[in-house]
Amino acid sequence: MNKIIPRIVIAGTQSGVGKTSVALGLTTLLRRRGLRVQTFKVGPDYLDPTYLTLASGRTCYNLDGWMMGRPYVQTLFARAAQDADVAVIEGMMGLFDGASPDSLAGSTAEIADWLQAPIALLVDSYGLAGSVAAMVQGFTKFHPKVRVAGVIANRCGSEEHAHGLANALRAASLPPMLGAIAAGSLPELQSRHLGLIAADRTKQQQVDQLADALAPALDWNAILRAARRAPALNIKVRTSKPTEPRFRIGLAYDEAFHFYYPDNLEAIEHAGGQWVRFSPLRDCSLPPNICGLYFGGGYPEEHAATLAANTELLKSIRRFAAGDGLVYAECGGLMYLSRGIRTRDGRPHRMAGVLPCWVRMRERLQKLGYAAVTLTRDSLVGKRGGQLRGHEFRYSELEDRPDWPMAYAVQHHRAAALTREGFQRGSVLASYVHLHWASRPQVVRRFAQALETVKA
Repeated sequence: MNKIIPRIVIAGTQSGVGKTSVALGLTTLLRRRGLRVQTFKVGPDYLDPTYLTLASGRTCYNLDGWMMGRPYVQTLFARAAQDADVAVIEGMMGLFDGASPDSLAGSTAEIADWLQAPIALLVDSYGLAGSVAAMVQGFTKFHPKVRVAGVIANRCGSEEHAHGLANALRAASLPPMLGAIAAGSLPELQSRHLGLIAADRTKQQQVDQLADALAPALDWNAILRAARRAPALNIKVRTSKPTEPRFRIGLAYDEAFHFYYPDNLEAIEHAGGQWVRFSPLRDCSLPPNICGLYFGGGYPEEHAATLAANTELLKSIRRFAAGDGLVYAECGGLMYLSRGIRTRDGRPHRMAGVLPCWVRMRERLQKLGYAAVTLTRDSLVGKRGGQLRGHEFRYSELEDRPDWPMAYAVQHHRAAALTREGFQRGSVLASYVHLHWASRPQVVRRFAQALETVKA
């Protein structure tokens, strides 16, 4: 594909400058003008994409250079955005923050470089005057392949303040102002300990309010012109539809479990799988005629009492696992498969009891960051010696180690020692690591083959 896809990266000088609010508001404003907007989120994030999906009316995809690699990132972007009028890419943390402080790996800047995408740089302007020029100059000159197209100033004190910032940029021959957002003018999005509360249709009003507040603050025409100046991308995109379903997999999906990468799910569909959603909170039985179960991450601790009260489903899951049904669980899914969750108030809530251990919630974050996995034995996700990449973000810990074989040697980012993990027995595999497997076709093939074997 040699096509011009208008695109803009909403990046920040640091975390907390308002990237999500601006990306949501801009997406909504562009969509109100009749444009088809494809959204993306840089980095390993499950929550911001739910809002971006709501705002755009299209599935939001993550773009992560460290987990996925350049060819996959470029192909995923081109495939998802090929029929869009414009792509809005929300960055993470600061523009140059990523997996390593001495490279672009895993950063928003890396994605902007790979996609040759112009950047709208969001700056917290509170207390700034002429110094905004020095800050912006640092970001524009730091890396030769990263192009800042303009600046959006958040938390402006007044119109006079905004004019002063624009003049400082103009005097220094720096990229122009693309917007000035008055301090306190944006409604806040609800959050909890893992980040934003996942969006659903009830959050549409909040998204609309963001757009209304940003409408007079953003020069959306200038932003769109910058996006349209992005060069053509020469990327090969295979347009293929999912194959006819050959096997069915139960997908735990409700308020307690919803941390899934959509391209992971799509990859299994293209390999012949059919996802059948069910709710561990509300359904009393598993979907019929399934050969596997996938429990992703989420907030099982927030719904522990309700999950524990659904004893019929918990029995069904134990029977399914004991009958050699394939069960794959990540993070919150691992917690659900355990004997039980001890919540922050100390109360125990019994869970599925497939994995012989208890899980305890902690007040402080227990693990955050990238994780490189090497398989130490043949597994549902690959053969011994295979390598995968993912991440962890959790407040819980195991009270006791399950006496199961472990299939993972995990190298956590910036940690010296390897961690043994990936608890596997029979056709059950549970881990705290969220893996991205769609970027590794051999993992998709292995997982699909395992499911078909169970079906047979």
